[in-house]
Amino acid sequence: MSDEIKKLEPKPVWNHFYSLTQIPRPSKKEAAVIDFVKKFGESLGLETIVDAVGNVIIKKPATAGMDNRKTVCLQGHLDMVPQKNSTVAHDFEKDPIDACIDGEWVTARDTTLGADNGIGVAAAMAVLESKELEHGPLEALFTVDEETGMTGAFGLKPGLLAADILINMDSEDEGELYVGCAGGEDTTITFSYEEKPVPADMKAYTLSVTGLKGGHSGLDINLGRGNAVKALNRILWNLDTAVGLELASIDGGSLRNAIPREAFAVILVNTVKSTQAVGLVNELSGIMKAELSGTEPDMHIGFEEAGMPDAIIESGVKKNLIRAIYGCADGVIRMSDAVEGLVETSTNLASVTSENGKIALASLQRSSVDSAKNDVCTRMRTVFELAGADVVHEGAYPGWKPDMESAILKKMQQVYSDLYGKTPEIKAIHAGLECGLLGAVYPGMDMISFGPTIRHPHSPDEKVNIATVQKFWDYLVATLKDIPVK
Repeated sequence: MSDEIKKLEPKPVWNHFYSLTQIPRPSKKEAAVIDFVKKFGESLGLETIVDAVGNVIIKKPATAGMDNRKTVCLQGHLDMVPQKNSTVAHDFEKDPIDACIDGEWVTARDTTLGADNGIGVAAAMAVLESKELEHGPLEALFTVDEETGMTGAFGLKPGLLAADILINMDSEDEGELYVGCAGGEDTTITFSYEEKPVPADMKAYTLSVTGLKGGHSGLDINLGRGNAVKALNRILWNLDTAVGLELASIDGGSLRNAIPREAFAVILVNTVKSTQAVGLVNELSGIMKAELSGTEPDMHIGFEEAGMPDAIIESGVKKNLIRAIYGCADGVIRMSDAVEGLVETSTNLASVTSENGKIALASLQRSSVDSAKNDVCTRMRTVFELAGADVVHEGAYPGWKPDMESAILKKMQQVYSDLYGKTPEIKAIHAGLECGLLGAVYPGMDMISFGPTIRHPHSPDEKVNIATVQKFWDYLVATLKDIPVK
């Protein structure tokens, strides 16, 4: 049972994290967790605010003798990415997360765990609740909808926070301090089509690509993992070129910030050419699995006979869709010249759905250089507009420029060295931390990000390392005790 995690140390953090696993909180569906955190703050007798977009702010006075310290804002996001294996029935709007201990890790059974960013939120709650910790004036900012649009950070107004320092707890490698992040922008692509009658003498098949690892479209984009939508489309293009096909439906992926793990299409081929089609899919399956054998050992390509659909997508739209998906950019576009090993610019073709005369594709472009982000957005636009689709860019958010002279950076380097006898690594991240947006609203705030070690966020393989949660907590406690005077 998932309550076994409540026995782990540090107990205050794990107890609050367990409570969060019991509250459904997918992005844009955070009403229950907003109410939970609001009541938590009020139960402690602390000033608690819920702003117009749903962010929760809780303020705690300094402990005795610490009033002269700089005010710190502890920041995390309330929502989680709702991803599950297709083999499990789980309703993220109703069902709790079934967390469990797996050796040195805490994970969940067949779903995302929500350690991103539940551990950060739980740590802030533990600080707010504690009567033993030493700290200066504190604020905790719990934002909403970070994962699908950063709505909370976008909607935060000036004047609500008084903090001099913001400590974001949404990073995913213990022993690393993050001082910069990528900006991003959504690109939504829509094809309109007419449904056509099913031709005679056809056989229907379901083509599937499953078993891919998926993952975070920023943090994992450089790992060479397969994109299920792109892989499925590669087979569609080859089938259409070699034997001809009709497309009845195509669906794959789910969230813009997750690399798609599964994709499906219902297609029709002429009965005379069905044996050739099966042979071609088998051949391509072997080729593609060999290409990705190092990164996707569980990749599976299925091609099974299916019931005849009621209609098909008109041929011209089908051809344009398949060609555009094949030709569009996906993955790493450029590595950073300034920071070794950092992805500068990337794009993720995240999902495709088809119904009611519309085919919709969602993608997310990221870059630490705004002009490069704009350029890759334009690359997506031009490919799909040539194919006859409507393209919309929206939800752009800024990156966070590193400040290597940051006072909180220097302080946290010193504290880590004192605790663990080594210097933490200083990094920027190819993901959309909220620091960029929050810094635009509160430009004088000194910011940093850190966290425990989390692996495979945004996928059902998500897990958090137990020992690093203890180190993360000890580091946070020591940092708050040593915050500089104003």
